[in-house]
Amino acid sequence: MTAATPEAAPPGPGRMPRDLPHRPVQLRGSRLARAVLRLCGWRLDFDGLPVAQGVLIVYPHTSNWDFIIGILAKWSIGMPVSFWGKHTLFAVPVFGRWLRWVGGVPLDRSAPAGVVSEMAARLRTARERGEFFWLALSPEGTRRWTPGWRSGFHRVALQAEVPLALGHLDWGRRRVGIGSCLRIGGEESADMEEIARRYADVRGFHADLASPVRLGSGR
Repeated sequence: MTAATPEAAPPGPGRMPRDLPHRPVQLRGSRLARAVLRLCGWRLDFDGLPVAQGVLIVYPHTSNWDFIIGILAKWSIGMPVSFWGKHTLFAVPVFGRWLRWVGGVPLDRSAPAGVVSEMAARLRTARERGEFFWLALSPEGTRRWTPGWRSGFHRVALQAEVPLALGHLDWGRRRVGIGSCLRIGGEESADMEEIARRYADVRGFHADLASPVRLGSGR
């Protein structure tokens, strides 16, 4: 893993999101995991990260198989990420301990606002200390169809002033990894319009269950 040089200050609220094509943070993953992905017919997309701290969203999430492919991709990239999971899962013996081991962070959905602030603070602290810390989220929040995404990923990235990476699980083309890295502008409608454009051709395992790329009423 290599360190990233400091980036220019992010755009203020109301500006358009912008690309971060420079990816100085390179990671070393598992050859075995990459081989398993290839045997399963998957292609890995990854050419580095812009900085050592950020928020990674993964879309779409329509099947339990997504988690397996996602973990293989994580190991293939060599990216130590943290991710939110339903807090009740962490109470399951053995499985809960394993979830924490692979980077899981319990999320009590009855109090999401506090979690957003806590995660934003952890990202800012990691940046100040020069530590690697990326938070991975499924913005849909469930495998079932919903009318829109939860906004936690957007609020965390905005509050922490870190990049947003767009991860994909494209069952249509059997491609998994990280495509665009953006510095969001702070205007939700403009940010979501750009994110939707970049996910336009991505298909889930159950294509009809993929939620539309827009923010829903559940924030």
